[in-house]
Amino acid sequence: MSESKSGSTVALNRKARFEYTVEEEIEAGIVLVGTEVKSLRAGKSNIADSYAAEKDGELWLINAHIMEYAGGNRFNHEPKRPRKLLLHKKQIKKLLGRLKVKGVTLVPLKLYFNSRGIAKIKLGIAIGKKQYEKRDTIKQRDWQRDKARIMRNKNG
Repeated sequence: MSESKSGSTVALNRKARFEYTVEEEIEAGIVLVGTEVKSLRAGKSNIADSYAAEKDGELWLINAHIMEYAGGNRFNHEPKRPRKLLLHKKQIKKLLGRLKVKGVTLVPLKLYFNSRGIAKIKLGIAIGKKQYEKRDTIKQRDWQRDKARIMRNKNG
């Protein structure tokens, strides 16, 4: 990603909407150390293979990769460490109830800084798509692209 500013996207999980049907989106805070924030501001992160899971009644972001900060010396963070997600207790209970259903998972969709400069993560309550649904998604996307191309050529 390019140079990060306040209110900007740091990392997108583009694969998530293809692999899953997202039912609901939730914004959560994320507990970070100083070098992680600096690395995020430089746009050095990847959430493509990450997911959120429950541990001891709390939600944790697992497998999110935030590269080590170049100027971090010996106080640098571990790139793939689990990071605690910040939500209200009622929200956590509601999410945990939804996650008990077979096939439902919590997928990170977007990592960003809000307008106040605080790191947030957008999570999606998602259900995995079947192979035929993925083919349908590809067909729909191709048709939208072709339709736009036809309209552009017709007007141009």
